[in-house]
Amino acid sequence: MTSSTNAAGGAAAGAVVAGGERAARRVVTLDDLPLRDDLRGLSPYGAPQIDVPVRLNTNENPHPPSPGLVDALGKAATLAATEANRYPDREAEALRADLAYYLTPDAGFGVTAAQVWAANGSNEIIQQLCQVFGGPGRNAVGFEPSYSMHRLIALATATGWVAEQRAADFTLSADQVAGAIRRHRPALLFLCSPNNPTATAIDLDVITAACEAMGEVGSGVVVVDEAYGEFRRAGVHSALTLLPAQPRLVVTRTMSKAFALAGARVGYLAAHPAVVDALQLVRLPYHLSSFTQAVARTALAHADELLGTVDAVKAQRDLLVRSLPELGCEVAPSDANFVLFGRFTDQHAVWQGLLDAGVLVRDLGLDGWLRVTAGLPAETDAFLAALRAVLADRPSLLRPAPASPPVG
Repeated sequence: MTSSTNAAGGAAAGAVVAGGERAARRVVTLDDLPLRDDLRGLSPYGAPQIDVPVRLNTNENPHPPSPGLVDALGKAATLAATEANRYPDREAEALRADLAYYLTPDAGFGVTAAQVWAANGSNEIIQQLCQVFGGPGRNAVGFEPSYSMHRLIALATATGWVAEQRAADFTLSADQVAGAIRRHRPALLFLCSPNNPTATAIDLDVITAACEAMGEVGSGVVVVDEAYGEFRRAGVHSALTLLPAQPRLVVTRTMSKAFALAGARVGYLAAHPAVVDALQLVRLPYHLSSFTQAVARTALAHADELLGTVDAVKAQRDLLVRSLPELGCEVAPSDANFVLFGRFTDQHAVWQGLLDAGVLVRDLGLDGWLRVTAGLPAETDAFLAALRAVLADRPSLLRPAPASPPVG
């Protein structure tokens, strides 16, 4: 899914053969390989990995684990290593029970292990959902701009992708979502709440309308991606609360964000037990290593400590939401650990100006907008100072505010 050249071959590279002679080696590119036609021209997902002082482009939790937690994680991995000659628990039953216990307060009912499934990051969860419910001849629907991996994973599993558009303020209405389901009869409907990259949560009445419409047409499932769910503002409820009444609802989560465990790659979902049974038809045997399960369970045992950073991250997010308009920027309301800000006449020029100042944010190709992750206080200060300097040097990068309508 890239256009890179085979580095081992190199242009006009040679290989040593018998007798010391060199034979020309043909350069091989993706165009020469027998790829599926629907994969040609695609590019892999990934944010730029650039070594700069302030990296605010990948929505990571900026708070590292405490020394005590590092020690506990190390001991858990060491214990798992004593049985590394054995396959891991194929169904990850203990981890799923721990995740169910963790989700119960947010859900408002007793979540059981039978309703939970875990995998290598929420992306593998999404892939398994596409494998079991999607595939050739079936479509997935998403509302863009949103998390691009929904589209990429759908395409990688030979599932058709239908892109619906959000309103100008990035919101969704119940009628809009239900109408898309009735028109397209999708195998999967993806809703991101809070939405990436716009950061705004979806009202529960919209999700309920989606589930009811999906039940009417009977074509598929509604997947609510709550990767940033723990960062929601007060009074914003999780889609988990709808699970008892909605058998076609799937809620995905990750331990990468609020748990600051991006390096462990642990994602999970909550759904009707029948959905969990279905995913086991396509999951690879022993897909979660003993080490991953041990580390994830240890992190869950220290949930109070890890989630203690969430309020600090939300404070920096709220500071960004307050400060960016003072610089002339527009911001989207945020229930996540990042903020979408603009409107720029050339967002890439702003991105480059920030990078030149040692600050990396995310340019997603969304015209006029950039995304910044809520970092540590010093990182927030550095970002705001750099942006202030960029806009002071080139004020034309900010689009003028729309004129107010005449009064009277």
